[in-house]
Amino acid sequence: MKSRILASVSGGETSMYMAKWLKENMADNNEIIYVFANTSQELEETLEFVEQCDQAFGLNVVWVEALVNPQRGPGCGTKATVTNFENAKRNGEVFEAMIAKYGIPFIRSPHCTRELKNHTIRAYARSIGWKSNTYDLAIGIRADEIDRINPKRREQRFIYPFVEYVEKTKKDVNTFWRDQPFRLKIKSYEGNCKTCFKKSDRKLATIALEHPEWYDFYRDMEVKYEFKPDYQGKIPERPNRFFRSYRSCDDIFKLLENKDFQPSTDDKIVYDYKWDISNGCSESCEVF
Repeated sequence: MKSRILASVSGGETSMYMAKWLKENMADNNEIIYVFANTSQELEETLEFVEQCDQAFGLNVVWVEALVNPQRGPGCGTKATVTNFENAKRNGEVFEAMIAKYGIPFIRSPHCTRELKNHTIRAYARSIGWKSNTYDLAIGIRADEIDRINPKRREQRFIYPFVEYVEKTKKDVNTFWRDQPFRLKIKSYEGNCKTCFKKSDRKLATIALEHPEWYDFYRDMEVKYEFKPDYQGKIPERPNRFFRSYRSCDDIFKLLENKDFQPSTDDKIVYDYKWDISNGCSESCEVF
């Protein structure tokens, strides 16, 4: 009986290269499935890239979305529904369902990742009979990102092919994609999730400058759910916000007024602790 591998593909260039590498190097001795979890707030370019890779590399990617049970308590967790490129939700429907139950996510409580990615992928695996501890979960983290490896990887059965099996760095990933007829059409500072709170202030402000409409959904969520009661029914003393230091979408736009602000670029490295501290968001957010 073959071993099982579930490859979590985020839609970034590293994870999609990893998927191709797994198929070419590990498919003979392993049953591999490739799963992409759509949050309904991914960039359209990300969705197109996943579809292009699927067609070009013959991966048979399974597209899943969270089915959030609005009730609380045992047995009321997130489940998974299968979709595809054409029918994937694109207007925040899945994301809002998660917020309606769990509240606005932020740095110290990233339940968007937990519910829309982690739990959804695991729920799909259970739905096809892949019980916990019967498969390895492959994650697209490179050798030059080794500090992002989960310290509980052994007990969780996480594997990192580009660290453990073959060392691949950002340079290697770029070299691979330069030789392909297509690649991910987003800027390095944009990332797959439109205005992820893990991004640095410079990235968030640059996006506000170039794509102010990307904040419309999140601003609407702040208005609708900023005083959402917690699990005990207690109303928060101050409004819930997405961004570090309890800042709102409007606060991010105020960064554009700062005389020290310099936009992010793809071809110029600018670093300042005040503007560039982040929580690991680059081309994608690996979910485990």
